[in-house]
Order: sequence, then C-alpha cells, then structure tokens
Amino acid sequence: MVEEVKRKKMFEPEKFIQKQVQEVRERIGAGKAVIAVSGGVDSTVCAVLTHRAVGDRLVAAFIDDGLMREGEAEQVINFFEARNMNARRVDAADEFFAALKGIVDPEEKRKAFRNTFYSVLARVVREENADCLVQGTIAADVAETVKGIKTQHNILEQIGIDPGSYGLTIVEPLREIYKHEVREVARSLEVPAEFSERPPFPGPGLATRVLGEVTPERVEIERRATKIVEEETADVESCQSMAVLMNDRATGIREGKRAYGYIIVVRLVKSKDAITAEAVNVPLEGLKRIDKRITREIPEVVHVLYSLTKKPPATIEFQ
Repeated sequence: MVEEVKRKKMFEPEKFIQKQVQEVRERIGAGKAVIAVSGGVDSTVCAVLTHRAVGDRLVAAFIDDGLMREGEAEQVINFFEARNMNARRVDAADEFFAALKGIVDPEEKRKAFRNTFYSVLARVVREENADCLVQGTIAADVAETVKGIKTQHNILEQIGIDPGSYGLTIVEPLREIYKHEVREVARSLEVPAEFSERPPFPGPGLATRVLGEVTPERVEIERRATKIVEEETADVESCQSMAVLMNDRATGIREGKRAYGYIIVVRLVKSKDAITAEAVNVPLEGLKRIDKRITREIPEVVHVLYSLTKKPPATIEFQ
C-alpha cells in the first residue's frame, strides 16, 4: 500500500509523455510503424503518443476480428480519422473464427487468438512497408503473463517468443505503467473521456467472454447481452461491466414449453490496478431490469446470474 501511494504521488504524466515521445522517435527512427487499435485506452494512448512522435509515419489498424462490440469498428476508425491520423480497417473475422474452431480450453483460445492476431498484423506491417509494431502493453499484462495467471495476447518476449519470428520489431511505450496511470496520460494528451475513461476490454474481445467454443452464433448472443449490460449499468460506478456466456445450458420455459437455453452471467467489478478487484453492489432492481431485458430480447437465454467473487481467487474475466 505504501509503495502504491508513493508511486501515485511520483507519477507525472507530462514528463512521462515527453520521455516516451523521445524514446519512441528514437526506436522507430526514420521508418514507418503500425499499431493495432481496439478503442481501449491502452492502444488509443499508444497511438496518440506515437503519432506525436512520428506523425504520418504511423498507421492505426483496426483488426476487425468479428469479436468486438456493436458499432465498435466505426467508432474507433472515426476517432482516429477525426484526429487526421492514418487509420485502416482490416477485415479478418473469417481467419479468427477458423483459428478458434473447436477450441474450448481458455489458454488454447488465447494462444490461437494471439497467433492469428500476429499473423494478420505481420501482413499489415508488410503491406504498409513498416518497420515496427507499436503495442499498448501495460505493466499488469506483463505481470500476469510472467506469473502464469493467464497469457495476454500482446505478450511475447515474456513467454519466450522472439518477436522477430513474426517479422516484427515491437515498441511498447506503456509497459512500465498501470491502468490508472495510462488514464492520466490519456487526459494529458486530451483524449476525450469516451476513450480515456473507457472500461478495460480484453484483447481477444468477446471470445474471452464466450466459455466453450467460439462460433459466430455464440458471439452474437454474447454481443447482444453485452450491449444490454453496458446500457443498464452506464450509471453504476465500476471499472468493468460485462456479460459472460456460459458453456453449460439450463432448462427454462418458452411459450409454455420446456426450453433448453443458454446461461448469461453478469459481472461488475471495481479495481484500482486490475491486480485485485471486488464485485460491485448492484441494486437488485437494476439486476432485475438486466434479467428482464436479456431473457426477453435474447430468447436463446433462459437464466441470468450475477457474479460476486472477488479477485483473487477469481480473475476479473472468466477466462
């Protein structure tokens, strides 16, 4: 706790920005860089910071993996284009679903996602004649991967993989700071609140919140449930709010007949550093509204539950 307070007092976002702009400029040199952007605060800050360092020699690529939330691609591309930054959308949904087909183990899914992610990015880097790939890796990503808690898709060197094997030079301006510090940097860079205060979202997207096999049909159910949960909890203070599609099914009733349908778990947590987290005390009436909307608007779902377990022993995400 003492170290956390000390670190918070010592961190100066403006000095951090100046230092990283210089380091990024030196690392990229006279070459061209690509950054994969998702709309999350980490990749957004990295992109804006890197653009400050190298200008038009950066391309912000949104990899449309078919695993994002509704309207996310348009929102992200519009943001970067409005800042006069080079941005492109890469349609790769078929590649990701093919890579994830038949896989149910969480770690295997992360590895399949990571391999496809870097394969697609390597192609984009070649197409753009770029020398470097910039990533929004933060300190918590490194810590959790090294400790073996879960493999983050944007961690390579820490698990013994040479980035050169993908034909990439990796630049990670944020790898020594935590989420709350990234948000401070975002505010200093005048990134609008819709991005600077955006709740964390997993790199593998909705695949992380689909337990069992990841298929287009199951992802669509998860996408609709996610939209409902986020809309109904917009005024609830939390660092993450999510819907999770379980692998098991349960018995329900539809039109007076027995129905065998999906289970959705709702989870809201509060956390300062993503290393620990606690469940949010959501009012019962709010949970009832979520339940009513999900079971009415997504007829494939027959049960809605709420997750109370803190981190640890749980993780924030289910996998």
